[in-house]
Amino acid sequence: MLTDIDVKATLKAKLNIERRPYRILGACNPPLAHRAIEADPDIGLLLPCNVVVREEDDGRIWIGFMDPEAVLKLVDKPEVHALGKEVRARLQRVCDSLKS
Repeated sequence: MLTDIDVKATLKAKLNIERRPYRILGACNPPLAHRAIEADPDIGLLLPCNVVVREEDDGRIWIGFMDPEAVLKLVDKPEVHALGKEVRARLQRVCDSLKS
């Protein structure tokens, strides 16, 4: 499942503010989200699904995401910790592939 929030367009439309391209991509993986919710029904507050893609002043593109391994350590359940490690590895592979 992928959602796309175009922050640049939203700020222009709502506040008439110009800014460099900035998007928030919601990259939730339903099977992984299901595993997390099964382990802890309140985990939705911590799911690290967002990826930020923005243009720097020099025109370079920056891609970032919250570290799911660190965030999911807030939940005291080993299966959630393992899931955080798995999600972090997946997100890192995607970021690495985009850099090359």
